[in-house]
This record gives sequence, C-alpha cells and structure tokens, in this order.
Amino acid sequence: MAVFHFKHFDVSNERSAMKVNTDGVLLGAAADVLPTDRNVLDIGTGTGTVALMIAQRLSILGEDFLIDAIDIDLPSAEEASANFAGSPWKDHMTACRIGLASFGTDRRYDLILSNPPYFDSSLKAPEARRNNARHVADPLTDPGIEPLSFREVLEYSEMTLRPGGRVCLVLPSDLEKQLLRHAAMCGFFPWKTLRVKTVARKEPSRLVVQFQRGRSLSAPLDETLTLCDEKGKRTPGYASLVSDFLLDQPD
Repeated sequence: MAVFHFKHFDVSNERSAMKVNTDGVLLGAAADVLPTDRNVLDIGTGTGTVALMIAQRLSILGEDFLIDAIDIDLPSAEEASANFAGSPWKDHMTACRIGLASFGTDRRYDLILSNPPYFDSSLKAPEARRNNARHVADPLTDPGIEPLSFREVLEYSEMTLRPGGRVCLVLPSDLEKQLLRHAAMCGFFPWKTLRVKTVARKEPSRLVVQFQRGRSLSAPLDETLTLCDEKGKRTPGYASLVSDFLLDQPD
C-alpha cells in the first residue's frame, strides 16, 4: 500500500525500509504521553508513524512540543520527513538520517520511543534494507552499518532522559529477560508492561514496556491485550486502544 490512511494523517508507505506495521501502531498508541512531555525522540522512525501518533496525542495537551525522529536509512528518513510535512503537526517534527551512535547526547528528552531491530541474523529476509531496519547489525559482517538494539536505546536513554523521563520499547516476548536485565544495568525499571497476543488462544508474542529510572513505590502495571478474535476482527480492547488512529474496520 503506497499510502496508509489514518484518521487524522496519511503515511506514505513506499520508500521506507520498514512499512507501517502493528508493532509501531501498538507503540504509538500504548506509550503514555504526559502533559509535561515537551521533547520526544523516536529512534528508527521508518515512515514516521510512531512519531505522528505521538504528535497527535501531544497536540491535544498543548502546542509546546518538539519531536525528533532519526533513521539510519536515507529513503526512510526522507519519507518520514515528507509525512511530517504533510501532517497537521509539521512545525513540531523533524526527521534526520543519522545513526544513534552519531546523534549526540547534548539533547534532553522527556520520552524516548523505539521499535528496535530484533531478529536473529539467521532469519534475515532477502531484501537488504529491510534487514538493516529489522536486524541487529554486526559491525564485522555488516561494515558501514551502525549496530542498533534495545541495549543501545537504553544506554542512550540513560544519558539523555530528563529526571522523570521514560523510555518505551516494543519487542518480542522472548527477549523479556534480556531486556529487563540490561534495563536494570542502566538504572531503569518497568512501570508498565503490555503483553500482546494475536489471538486469545496463543501466548503473548510482543511486549510494550515502559521504563522509568529507579524502582517505583507502587507495583508495576502488567496487562495483556489480545488483538483479534477468531474471525480476524479487532477485539474491543484493541479497538479502544487504536480508536483515535485507525479507521474503523468494515463489518
């Protein structure tokens, strides 16, 4: 699909290495957005979908916000920039072609989001640019490609988040132990976890985890969301989560 139509913005979905996908929609809808959030970073923005969803939500809270979006893939960054320019929030968003390791740490953010690479190299698809968007690069076998994984995102967030800031990631469920272990090493602990099932009979396949610095005095929230019923229709829970973004499904 060349253009993906959301309720309040359109996303050109042609040039980016990673197309509009459920993981990104989940991240953009499930990440908490607070009235105090002013500066946001979307790492590995692709088409810019997550950044646009966050912009829509922030615009309801006020006009004083800025979103930086970065991607190492040039066509992706250019397409995200064009999608931002065509949105109602074009003055609040910028997209840049740069790797996280080169982005610098002088900025301070209230919220950092990422749908980072996660597939094992043995599962690489034939299309090289999509590989780079979805796989953790190996600097020995992928010269010129800067590695990116949830570890780099957490380490960058440790250096650049403001006090009270949060980092939110979507990842496969089987990476949970590794994710939590490295987050704790960086001083982050989960305060909200959303476990995502495709259908009720299956185990969760995705996690949307929101981290904050230090342990909370209250127990972290841990919820489960099922995306579809057995007929392939959105469940009431998923429909409610994305109701401000996705067009209604036909009956």
